[in-house]
Amino acid sequence: MPFLSEVTDHVNLFNSLKTIECHIERISNIFVNTLRSNGKIILCGNGGSASDAQHIAAELVGRFITERKPLPALALTTDSSILTAIANDYGYEYVFSRQIEAIAKQDDLLVVLSTSGNSQNVINAIRSAKKVPMQICGLLGGDGGLAASMLQNTVIVPSYATARIQEAHIFIGHYICSIVDMAFPSLEKNHDL
Repeated sequence: MPFLSEVTDHVNLFNSLKTIECHIERISNIFVNTLRSNGKIILCGNGGSASDAQHIAAELVGRFITERKPLPALALTTDSSILTAIANDYGYEYVFSRQIEAIAKQDDLLVVLSTSGNSQNVINAIRSAKKVPMQICGLLGGDGGLAASMLQNTVIVPSYATARIQEAHIFIGHYICSIVDMAFPSLEKNHDL
């Protein structure tokens, strides 16, 4: 596909995000309220969505733009020993749900990232989170898949192109992190950092 065509697709999709702004704002507020209630943000996804989950967690624990206290967030995709043990002993479809059963609390928020909304390990994660019970948000694409039918709080990027959906997801993740930054007081610059 020619470069300019890719750019045009990207720009057109980003212009269409205005149509889902209210959903993005709602999820941003859920992030803030979770963190204010001393809950943690738990994220999961596969492939590029796994990278996006890790990226968002890093922005919260480290910092996004402003100096503020570190905030509790983790991606369920980062511990290779846990992932391979669960996949080997139970099956790949349980790599997220088993971790949720081990670490999630009622005040926490699960954020699932999926371009299709149909990955079985993501669906199982939602099911386990509902048993906690805890809040769950989805960053999805296409028609939202099965995940959308299971969740009240979703952002469904209006595209079926995996690359475009993931580009939008990380932009939305950055926007959410900017809202979180504004919600927590800035700290004086620590010269020991």
